[in-house]
This record gives sequence, structure tokens and C-alpha cells, in this order.
Amino acid sequence: MATPRLKEKYLSEIVPQLKDKFQYKSIMQVPRLTKIVINKGIGAAVADKKLVDVGVEELTTITGQKAVPTLSKKAVSNFKLREKMPIGAKVTLRGVKMYEFLDRLTAVSLPRVRDFKGISDKGFDGRGNYTFGVQEQIIFPEISIDKVARISGMDITFVTTANTDNESYELLKAMGMPFAKSDK
Repeated sequence: MATPRLKEKYLSEIVPQLKDKFQYKSIMQVPRLTKIVINKGIGAAVADKKLVDVGVEELTTITGQKAVPTLSKKAVSNFKLREKMPIGAKVTLRGVKMYEFLDRLTAVSLPRVRDFKGISDKGFDGRGNYTFGVQEQIIFPEISIDKVARISGMDITFVTTANTDNESYELLKAMGMPFAKSDK
């Protein structure tokens, strides 16, 4: 199995670049991407159970890996929600599939967003992880617009080994994430 293009770029170009920039003593200190989690909350699933199956199917199609339904933790009577009811879908990507998904996301999917000016750099959590939302699942070329019953979004979280937001920002930017021009 061939090594993904983005992983080769990370090992050959990004690691030396970040090592010099942050003065790491060893290449093992250089932050790396450990996993990408894609989460899709489906609020209308309380009324229609088939929507969760559709969400799982869409995430599986987009990522190439089987998605799983997420279950509610608590019962909330105002929302007619019972405990352990399916209310969403998620998939966790690691290794080859993670690099291939990131490559497709940055090269194909994000440029298809209407009026795209870059993604916000405000989604960092203080521990080196980054999350951003996608409003429409139809930006992914794997999804056929004809088969989509309702437009829905998803959250994509990048988990890194970086200790600070700045290190994570530089890592993701070097990997091709199109951050919007900001006042940093």
C-alpha cells in the first residue's frame, strides 16, 4: 500500500520546517496529527429514526470508513428525547484514511464552499486541537446532490500532539488547511 501524499509531505518537508521554527531538540517533539473526528448531530432524528441511518450512510460515503450512530446520554422531556436514543453519527479517522481525507478536504471539498474565503482560526481549544463546522454535506464530491433529502452540516475535529494553539495552527497550515487571513 502506497504512503499518502500528505504523509510524505509531512515527513519530508513539514517536520524539518516546524523543528527549525520552534527550536525542538528532537523530531519526536514536532507536533503531528493523530486523528480526525467527524461528528454529525441530527436533531430531527427524535421524530424520524431513519435520518440517523442516512447520516451514518453519508459519513461512511464521505470518509470511506464505517460511521457509527451516537446515542443520547440523558433523557430530556422537553425535546421528547430518551436516554440512549440515536441522535447523530460520527467517524474517527486515523492513519492512511486520515491523511487521504485531509487531502481531499483541503484540495477538493473546501474550495467548493460558496463564497469561500478560508476557514476561521478561532476553533482552537487551547490544547492544540482544532474544530470547525461545515454547513452543507454537498461540498463533498462523494455525495450525490440528487439523493440528498435534507441539507445538514457536520463538525470536523483535528486532534494533534501539539501543546499550544500556535504550534497546532502552524502544523495544520503547513498541511494545507486554508485559514482565512486574520490579524495574527
